[in-house]
Amino acid sequence: MEPLVDTVIEDPRWQGFGLAERADMAAAATLAAMSLPREGFSLCLMGCDDARIAELNGAFRAKGQPTNVLSWPSEERGSEFSGEAPQPPEPGTADDPTELGDIALAWDTCAREALEQGKTMQDHVTHLIVHGLLHLLGYDHEDDDDAELMESTETRILAQLGVADPY
Repeated sequence: MEPLVDTVIEDPRWQGFGLAERADMAAAATLAAMSLPREGFSLCLMGCDDARIAELNGAFRAKGQPTNVLSWPSEERGSEFSGEAPQPPEPGTADDPTELGDIALAWDTCAREALEQGKTMQDHVTHLIVHGLLHLLGYDHEDDDDAELMESTETRILAQLGVADPY
């Protein structure tokens, strides 16, 4: 079976972490929780450092500082109503999957946050992959209703993966 996530490693610290395997596992669980077939979708995840993510954050969000995760949906999928789940995208085929978009994770910020929050790096990164993929699927946290929906969806998916509620 082809990997669901095309993983690009820019910072070698991600190599020994097993980012590709963790990304594929978290993405497959997220799609399954949304009743979407893994064979019909693909996405790209980049493991980078704080300098690279700060550059991307500045270029795309006009915030030139590091962050833990960024995501770029391939198309707008959000709901027009606050607190309402977005319509799921149509799956492609195994040979021509629907591209959901791109996610970037910064090693330095992820490692620092995991330590500060008393979480394992594995659990924190799993949460951030689920979070980023939900953004690709049209979820957001722009207002309280949307944030509540997104957080409860993340918590449900993470529980299925054996990861404690991050909130």
